[in-house]
Amino acid sequence: MRTLHTDSGYLLYRLGLRSGQLFNAFLQESGLRLRHYALLRFLATAEGALQRELSSRLGYDPSAIVGLVDDLEKLGFAERRPSPDDRRSRIVVLTEDGRAFLRDTVEAGLRVTNTLLQALDPAERDTLHTLLHKVAETELS
Repeated sequence: MRTLHTDSGYLLYRLGLRSGQLFNAFLQESGLRLRHYALLRFLATAEGALQRELSSRLGYDPSAIVGLVDDLEKLGFAERRPSPDDRRSRIVVLTEDGRAFLRDTVEAGLRVTNTLLQALDPAERDTLHTLLHKVAETELS
């Protein structure tokens, strides 16, 4: 019989939980949560996105996206703008303050990663990242 620690899916789940805990502890000071951070990171790679696109790409319920964007707008990190393709739709874009916040979080993000991966040497970290990226491209696309 297999134990839970020999199940890769379970290990990924547990490490995801731990990563979320560490990121949320780091973000707590700013009043944001990991879901806000994920949305900001996504917006940093896009020219803007419709809320429904954010929902599907991040895997969040559409009603959760509305609240997250509201929170980020209040902080000045994101804003809703009319869509150039459809004036009735709104796209969400990252503001300069949002970009500055992300730049300021790079070092803290690296500390979280280093905490999680402290048992691995640099070559092992590179291999793990490559493998995770491969799985993510297949599963999250």
